[in-house]
Amino acid sequence: MAGYLTTHVLDTARGCPAEGLRIILFRLDGGRERLAERVTNADGRTDGPILPEADFATGQYELLFHAGDYLRMTGQAGGAPLFLDEVPIRFGMATGHYHVPLLLSPYGYSTYRGS
Repeated sequence: MAGYLTTHVLDTARGCPAEGLRIILFRLDGGRERLAERVTNADGRTDGPILPEADFATGQYELLFHAGDYLRMTGQAGGAPLFLDEVPIRFGMATGHYHVPLLLSPYGYSTYRGS
């Protein structure tokens, strides 16, 4: 069974999905290979899997969330320098569906393996 990857970003400070947040996916095995770039939709998700089953390989990955740009766009950035700018999340995938959500506010974030 191959795998695939989805994500979901929620703005916990505003209590809504984080629309318009740019995400870049990298594969880390043997270097840092850029695989995909997506922007979240009105539901805080990408329109399809950020890593579809056809492109899946077991290994180490990184999702890079451009939180600073999103926080500026929504008027939550505060003064310079930003507390959060780019938020990297590194994780391993074997097989199956991996869902890596980000719960974001201007001064903190959390993640987990969702379903």
